[in-house]
Amino acid sequence: MLTMDFDRLGVRPGCRVLDVGCGAGRHAFEAYRRGGDVVALDQSAAELDGVAAMFAAMAEAGEAPPGARATTVVGDALALDFPDATFDCVIAAEVLEHIVEDEKAMWELARVVKPGGIVAVSVPRWLPERICWALSDAYHEVEGGHVRIYRADELVAKLSDTGLRLAHRHHAHALHAPYWWLKCVAKDKNPLVRAYHRLLVWDLMRRPWPTRVTERLLDPLIGKSVVLYLRKPAVVDGAA
Repeated sequence: MLTMDFDRLGVRPGCRVLDVGCGAGRHAFEAYRRGGDVVALDQSAAELDGVAAMFAAMAEAGEAPPGARATTVVGDALALDFPDATFDCVIAAEVLEHIVEDEKAMWELARVVKPGGIVAVSVPRWLPERICWALSDAYHEVEGGHVRIYRADELVAKLSDTGLRLAHRHHAHALHAPYWWLKCVAKDKNPLVRAYHRLLVWDLMRRPWPTRVTERLLDPLIGKSVVLYLRKPAVVDGAA
C-alpha cells in the first residue's frame, strides 16, 4: 500500500532515493522497481533484514531494471549519515509523528536532498488521528508510538523553515480511517475488525474500481494521511 504518488515524485532510473524510517519497505520497493538507486533506512535492524531479503528476491526475479541498486542502512533520522545534497528524492512516510525532536529531523531531510530535489512527507491527518486518540489511549500511548498530532498548515510551516517549498499536497487512505476507529473501540479480536481488515487486504490485492473510486471521493474528507511534496530550491532564496 503506497502513500506517496510515485508519478509525482518522478523516480526514474538512476535517481538517488532515500526512504527514511522505511519500516517494512513498501516505498523503497517501489523506488527500486522504477530503477532508482535506493537507500532504505530505519532504526530497526530486524526490520531491515526483511527489507534486504525482499530486495534480493526482487533482483533475482527481475522486478527491478538493469542498473537499479538497493541497500539498507541502520540509522537515525536525527543524524543522517550522508553528505549534504546526496539524494534526488527523500521519503519520510508516517515517521515524523513518532519523533520528539521533529524539527531536527526535518532539517536533516532538507540537508541531504539535492537542490531541485523533492522531499515527500506523510503524517496522520489531524481529524482522523484526533478521533483515534479520543477513542483509545492505547492507540498512541505505546513505546515508539505517536507523540503529536499535526495540523497540515503547521507541518508545512515547519518544513518551510528548513528552506523547502511546498509543491503539492493531498490526502490518502480514506478507507483505513474507519478501520482504525473501529479497532480503537472494538480491539483486534472483534469479528467486525477482522472482517474490515479482510476487506482492506482484498482491496489492496485486487484494486477493484468501486473501492478505488470510493476512496478517491472520500480522501478529501476523511483521508487517514496527509501527504506533502516539497522541493528544495535549485538556487538559494535571495541569491543572485
